[in-house]
Amino acid sequence: MKKRFLSILQYAAFFSVGIFLVWWSIHKMSDKNWENCKNALQSARYGLFVPVFFILSLSHISRAIRWKILMKPLGYNPRFLNTFFAVMIGYLANLAIPRLGEVLKCTILGKYEKVPPDKLVGTIVVERAVDLLSLIIVFFIAIITQASIIGSYAKETIKENFLSGSKQAMLTKFLILVISIVVIYYVLKYIFKKYGENKFIHRMKNIATGIATGLASIKNLENKKAFIFHSVFIWCCYVGGTYLGFFATSGTAHLSFAAAFPVLAFASIGMIITPGGIGSYPVFIMEVMLLYNIEEGIGFANGNLQWVAQFLIVLIVGFLSLLLLPYYNKKSNHA
Repeated sequence: MKKRFLSILQYAAFFSVGIFLVWWSIHKMSDKNWENCKNALQSARYGLFVPVFFILSLSHISRAIRWKILMKPLGYNPRFLNTFFAVMIGYLANLAIPRLGEVLKCTILGKYEKVPPDKLVGTIVVERAVDLLSLIIVFFIAIITQASIIGSYAKETIKENFLSGSKQAMLTKFLILVISIVVIYYVLKYIFKKYGENKFIHRMKNIATGIATGLASIKNLENKKAFIFHSVFIWCCYVGGTYLGFFATSGTAHLSFAAAFPVLAFASIGMIITPGGIGSYPVFIMEVMLLYNIEEGIGFANGNLQWVAQFLIVLIVGFLSLLLLPYYNKKSNHA
């Protein structure tokens, strides 16, 4: 009961942030910008939702295939449709409670494919690590290709937040970080060994083992090239979908393909801040587009259209996956 209450409280907090960002974005707009926003939405090319839907759906399919590649070294080869259904239901769950989807999709494969959820924890960690690396690469591409527009801003931000202080201070911070990691490692090792019979500690030990196994599975991948291909393809779909989204509103249709990189990079941060990026996703897009001299109203309209496109994909395909999952497995069992 307490756990459920905390989950609801967490969701309410994140959701409130999203609603506040929507209100704040609209409230700070001038009447002219708000009028431009409404005009942009009224004259938008909604037919572009179809190709964007197709491109982003391909990214989800590719993500399911990549997950299967990660599971193979662990000795598991779940059916593709069950893996895809699990991925989409996980995305759907994340709209309600952040990170719930990661647990749920492991549970689904545990139920329908007999894959121990604890063993899948490591693969989730690997996926998130690769996604983080991919996002960093997108940021670097954005800085390199759009240096004249966002380069100086990004460099100043990095300098102020990560490279501030003297060399001695930076070295001290680094040593503290290394020592802390070493201390935490040995403390956890001692706890797992000393209190290994405790139910909670045993559970945590299984999760830690699952993470280690998942991370180690990278070097045992039978098809590393396919794993790299799908990792690149997923983010190519994201960039392509973002660029195609520029054409949804006339005021942003002139933006170059290179502009899709900074827009995607900062919008991805919005997806992390609030459930499904509600409120924050369009705000980040609007803020980046201001650097390209796009008026607030038009940028906000385009950001909302791009967010709605992603939201609808997760909502529609996620619900279909939820409905088809038991039917597909019932049919498979009778086959």
